[in-house]
Amino acid sequence: MSAVTIYHNPRCSKSRNTLALLEENGVSPEVVLYLETPPDAKALKGLLKKLGITATELVRRGEADYKAAGLSRESSDADVLAAMVEYPKLIERPIVVKGDRAVLGRPPENVLALIS
Repeated sequence: MSAVTIYHNPRCSKSRNTLALLEENGVSPEVVLYLETPPDAKALKGLLKKLGITATELVRRGEADYKAAGLSRESSDADVLAAMVEYPKLIERPIVVKGDRAVLGRPPENVLALIS
C-alpha cells in the first residue's frame, strides 16, 4: 500500500474522526499539522489536482480569516489560493492523500474508498 498522508487539525472533530477511522483500518498515516507547517501555493495546487476540485471549493467561508483576506463568492481561484497560503485556517479539512488521489474527510467515511 502506498503511503497515506492526512492534513490534520487536531482541534477539528471531523479531522480527529478521520484520523481514527484510518487507524482503525490499519493505516498509520503521515500526519501533517497544516496549521503549523502550511502548504505553499505549489503544494496546494497539487492537492487541488489530486482532489479534483478548485480552490474556491476547498475554502472555508465561515472563518473570520475569509473576510480578513478580502474574499467573497466572486473571488478568483488565484485569490482564494493566495489567501489559503496566507491563512491556512481557510483550508477545508481534513485532506487525505494516497498516491495521486486525495479526498476530503467530510464525512470521515469518504476516506474508505481511498484506502480500500
